Amino acid sequence: MAKFIFVTGGVTSSLGKGIIAASLAKLLQARGLRTTIQKFDPYINVDPGTLNPYEHGECFVTEDGAETDLDLGHYERFLNIFTSQANNVTTGRIYQTVINKEREGAYLGKTVQVIPHITDEIKRRMLLLGKDDKYDVVLTEIGGTVGDIEGLPFIEAVRQLQWELPEEDCLVVHLTLIPFLRAAKELKTKPTQHSVRLLSENGVHPDILVCRTEEPLNNDIKRKIAQFCNVKTEAVIEAADASTIYEVPLMMLREKLDVIALKKMKITDYREPDLTRWKGFLDKLKYPKSKVTIGLIGKYIELQDAYKSILESFIHAGAMNECKVQVVNVHSEFINHENVSEKLDGLDGLLVAPGFGHRGIEGKIVAVKYAREQGLPFFGICLGMQMAVIEFGRNVLGLEDAHSTEMDPHNNNPVINMMEEQKKITKMGGTMRLGSYPCELKEGSLAHEIYGTSEICERHRHRYEFNNDYLEQYENAGMVASGVNPETGLVEIIELPNHPFFIGVQYHPELKSTVENPAPLFVHFISAAKKFNESRVSLKAPVLHSEMI
Repeated sequence: MAKFIFVTGGVTSSLGKGIIAASLAKLLQARGLRTTIQKFDPYINVDPGTLNPYEHGECFVTEDGAETDLDLGHYERFLNIFTSQANNVTTGRIYQTVINKEREGAYLGKTVQVIPHITDEIKRRMLLLGKDDKYDVVLTEIGGTVGDIEGLPFIEAVRQLQWELPEEDCLVVHLTLIPFLRAAKELKTKPTQHSVRLLSENGVHPDILVCRTEEPLNNDIKRKIAQFCNVKTEAVIEAADASTIYEVPLMMLREKLDVIALKKMKITDYREPDLTRWKGFLDKLKYPKSKVTIGLIGKYIELQDAYKSILESFIHAGAMNECKVQVVNVHSEFINHENVSEKLDGLDGLLVAPGFGHRGIEGKIVAVKYAREQGLPFFGICLGMQMAVIEFGRNVLGLEDAHSTEMDPHNNNPVINMMEEQKKITKMGGTMRLGSYPCELKEGSLAHEIYGTSEICERHRHRYEFNNDYLEQYENAGMVASGVNPETGLVEIIELPNHPFFIGVQYHPELKSTVENPAPLFVHFISAAKKFNESRVSLKAPVLHSEMI
């Protein structure tokens, strides 16, 4: 059986449990250990698929079609491996399983209780990934903070596993905060002490403390924390603020977090960490040779986590191009025909983001029209691709009322229509077209050139599609369907060959972009934006006449 590491958090949320877990997993992976991470979320939703992005940020979709927490995106980006349904478990899913078993009579007439029935199901899920000899180490991030009422069953399950498993097979890493009071010019350890005491009162004793801090922790502070929190001084890890999340693995390497974990788990068969590619990526990220400005047209821009994978994909693609990508958020609700030139002036590329519902739709369509007519590199994802289809239908084909049945169910030209198999579905949760599907690329197209292959597989999350009744009309007018699902005929990619870079995709390429394998579409989009920027700069450069030389 694998070794199990549990990552808990205290004092406050948003300290970065997911990044610390992913960083530790990356270091263990770099030392030759087969590693994976899972996230246990205390909310009662079965999954985040029905949550508003303002509530929970981005919904990350796995290869097998699970709608999951955005931290799974960090796990994949750091480890460069796929996660699955098994890597994200919620309270809702736990209770759903237990209640279904009770209805089937599986508990033989016993009273179903939080202990042992809920905690047994939590433990079963926690150990699941470690049972098939696929992994050496399984990290489990417990969502929320210690002391949250909804998180108590998960903490109790960890307590039981600490007791049931051999001591070297179960490790608890607790992430906490050491605030710096600027008025007193002093780091305060009391919040950490209280957090660890609360965790201990619930029967869970941390082996390692990772302390988020704005100021360095000296040895005296580390000894004080260790003494009052009942851990070794070497197990008090400083986690200082970083300029990018991708620096955190190297920071944890310097703090010897992985070495301490290996020692406590009595793992001796490991090598020196190989982080050559990671360091190469960081060098390109920190020392770019050029800069582009990309407009992100969205409707949830107030919360950056709503477009987390897109923003991280820009970082990956920027590093590949040795280019700093500055993202300018533009709210689609506030774009119209009168101000579009002003709003989008100075951009080197335009990405129209995914989303649902009618709010901000007309602004997205106006932005697409501007990009198409001005030769501005354009990239549309999911809803962004659908907006490009609608804009082309209205302004090139002359279908003035062209629309999607999502926003206008009764329009006369539904160029975007609900997928046939979706029309019979009434339940909202987990019923969209989800997960990875194949797509065949048209030879000679921009998409074929970008991917360098004739067939790809990408992840989806949608109910609506390009209406193939209009396909011939669109292609005759110059919009090419360059990617099609080989089984259903669903249009996956549209592009304009006579445009410097104009491509829309029904799928979500950002979900598979990692540090080591950036999404090809993002890499080429940033490359096109660089060329656009260079052309703008050359046009503005003064002309030197012969008498001036």
